[in-house]
Amino acid sequence: MRKATSFAILAAALLVGACNTVEGVGKDVKSAGDTVAKTADGAK
Repeated sequence: MRKATSFAILAAALLVGACNTVEGVGKDVKSAGDTVAKTADGAK
């Protein structure tokens, strides 16, 4: 039980600390998706 609690606390700390990183990755993925969509529209 102690290991599970420690793991949960560590995981929560990492997730909170990575919020900015995840937001940046989301923006990059959205940008790539927009580019693919524009290319596909241009190929029609």
